[in-house]
Parts: sequence; structure tokens; C-alpha cells
Amino acid sequence: MKLNFFLLVFLLNFFTLFSQNNFDKFFKPSDSLNKKRLNTVIVSEAIVGSATLIALNQAWYADYPRSDFHFINDNAEWLQMDKAGHVFSAYHLGSFGSNALKWSGADKKSQLLYGSTLGLTFLTAVEVFDGFSANWGASLGDVAANVSGTALFVSQELLWDEQRIVPKFSFHTTPYASARPNVLGSSFSEQILKDYNGQTYWLSANIHSFFKSSKVVPKWLNVAVGYGAEGMITGKDEFVNTVFLPSDKRYRQFYLSLDVDLTKIETKSHFVKTILTVFNTIKIPAPTFEIKGLGGTKFHWVYF
Repeated sequence: MKLNFFLLVFLLNFFTLFSQNNFDKFFKPSDSLNKKRLNTVIVSEAIVGSATLIALNQAWYADYPRSDFHFINDNAEWLQMDKAGHVFSAYHLGSFGSNALKWSGADKKSQLLYGSTLGLTFLTAVEVFDGFSANWGASLGDVAANVSGTALFVSQELLWDEQRIVPKFSFHTTPYASARPNVLGSSFSEQILKDYNGQTYWLSANIHSFFKSSKVVPKWLNVAVGYGAEGMITGKDEFVNTVFLPSDKRYRQFYLSLDVDLTKIETKSHFVKTILTVFNTIKIPAPTFEIKGLGGTKFHWVYF
């Protein structure tokens, strides 16, 4: 739950540092290594990363007892929705780190070696915090998901020199949060971050990137496969409240939908390109076909 929150805080804080200068030239990547920009990236990431970890410690760990470093096995919890969140966070933090170095004019090797591993480094620090908390514990499943998110970004850069498949996120409110608002959120903003029942994680693939010679397929058109889950009040099945639950069973959901690659929208403004890249983390509402894990299918005219 906390991963999406601190990904959001990290990115918003970082972009706030750079948004003070609204000239389009500022957002244009440097053609060669710009040491001033490089130093700005390094110092800003260090400041924002440290501040975010301090905030994380105060918000999630300060009120709970410490322990010796230990691991837990939480791979069966929340129908692995939390692991999907780790993949999403690691990918986009890595993408941000790589693009920040690209903006400074750093070479491709540096972008991949030092930039794309930003997410993995940051999320590993979070796992260390978990490992020393008596209420949590470091999770090898989380580590594997973090590595997978980073690998998804790096492998596409090495294979295609572009990102053809992008993890995305969407959310809708559910009745489950009212059963445990302290865990699943008492407000809309909290539920976006905490209610796994309403979260959907997508892999959105740009069709034109695989058929570059095609003059029929729009450059912005994507097809997306999604994963979600419902019926979850706790991590496992030990607590079910049928007053709040439409079903007494938790189940997985699989989706097929259309999407838009906002980065393929043509514009000469580097500022607009930056904004489109940020919002390209969100799945566009669209007609969607759903396969339920308990059996059965459903078509949504618009799903988010």
C-alpha cells in the first residue's frame, strides 16, 4: 500500500523542484553532458529521496516497535496485488531516473546503469526499513517484484531502444473499504493508495511500435492487459464480513482493453512532452472485457 504513495510523493516533490522554471527550453534534453544539469539531478534525487525515506519512517514505522532484521513470506497475501504495485513502482521510478539522466545529457550506459536502478535502490531501502520493523519484515517476494519492474524497463531499452510495453494503473471505488476503513482507506485519496480491491495494474503495449511500417495503425493506439482482485478485507482469508462483501470469496480478475500511449502524441513542446510522460502512467478509461477468477465474463463499456 505504501509503495504507490511514496512513488507519488517522490515524483511530485522532484518535479516541483524543476517546475519553477516554466521555459520550454528547460525541459529539452541536453545534446551532450551538461555537468550543471547532472549535478542538479544528483543533488535533487539525494534530497528528495532522503526526505521521502524520512517521511516514510515517520508515517509508517516510528509508532511501532523495532526488531532485529528479519524476513517474512507474504507472497500469498492480497492475491499478489501488492507485488504488482512493486513492479509498477520500480518500473516508473527507474524510468524517471533514466529520463532525468537523459535530460542532463548523460550517455545511454549511464542512463541504464545509474538512472534505471533508481527505483530498485529506493525500494530496497524501503525493504530494509520493513526488515527492522516488528510489525512487518523484509519480503523476498517484494524484492523479486522490484527487480522485475527494473528489468522490464532495462530489457526494453536494450532490445528496442524504446518502451513498447508500459505498466499502468487505474482505480475505482469499492464497497470493501467501508468494512475496514483504517486499513483500506476512509477517503477517496486514501482508498486509491490502500484499497487493493479497486486497483488495477496494466501492461499497455503500443501496437504501432511492433508494426512500424503500418500506415493503418495509429501511433498512439495501445492494447492493454490488466490484473485486479476483489473480495479482500485482509491480506488472507481469515476475516470475511458478508455484510460488506458481495461475495464471501476473494477472486482474481483479468482484463483486456484499449489504451492510449500519451507519449506518442506529437508536440514540439518539451514541457508538454514531460507532462504527457507523467500522465502516461495512468490507464485511459475504455471499453474492457473482464474474465473473473471465479468463472464468468463481463463487458464494461467504460472501465477504470
